[in-house]
Amino acid sequence: MDTSMAPAKAPVDFGHSGVSRYVQLATLFQRRIETGLWPLGQQIPTVDQLAAECSVARATVRQALGVLENKELIARHRAKGTFVIKKPQDKLWCEVATDWRGLLMDREGMTIEILASETGQQPRNLLHNVGNVAPAYRHFRRRHWRGGVPYYLGDLYFDERVCKLLRPKIFESKSAMRIIRQVPGLRISKARETLTIGTADLEIADLLQMPLNAPVALVNRTVVDSKGGLVLVTDGVYRGDVVRLDIKLK
Repeated sequence: MDTSMAPAKAPVDFGHSGVSRYVQLATLFQRRIETGLWPLGQQIPTVDQLAAECSVARATVRQALGVLENKELIARHRAKGTFVIKKPQDKLWCEVATDWRGLLMDREGMTIEILASETGQQPRNLLHNVGNVAPAYRHFRRRHWRGGVPYYLGDLYFDERVCKLLRPKIFESKSAMRIIRQVPGLRISKARETLTIGTADLEIADLLQMPLNAPVALVNRTVVDSKGGLVLVTDGVYRGDVVRLDIKLK
């Protein structure tokens, strides 16, 4: 038997995570495909073998494999077995940039859906203690799509005085950083970004069409103008299965 199909020496330790056991298993199995432990085109271990290796019920293994099947990473054939048909890297097409130039890049094939728009608001999550808060902000909730897949959900807060300088249609087609960069006469003095790894709650899972408790990247950005005004705050969530962090080391 191929060594990749041999049971592990010790059962998988699920610890005390609040994430469902089958979701943890799906993440483990997906990692095996990513790293080549389960190569493309190869038959993976049976449900019985995986249940014995991980010390879980066969139903839990089936649920985990169902997650991978829904992602079109594996295909199950009756009387033949389960085979790897795609690597997850094929779907890693959204880079979360960490430098200003990268944040201004257009996402090829991206479309933006505006879910909500309201005036007279204040940012709900001021993570960075920078800049002077404006009297009122225009709030947008937007969902980004690519290739028929929703990959980003963002709450954007633009200083209302800034919004008056922009054509309304720009909010339907450009990223927040590209929008703020195109404000006439606006000079940016400071920008901050914080990324945190988390899991999808019920609302995020529904809006981004992903499993509950699946990994997500939470990204908070703030932009301050040359007068010290906090002109933009964004609070967004990226799907973990289609995103990678792009860091330029100095």
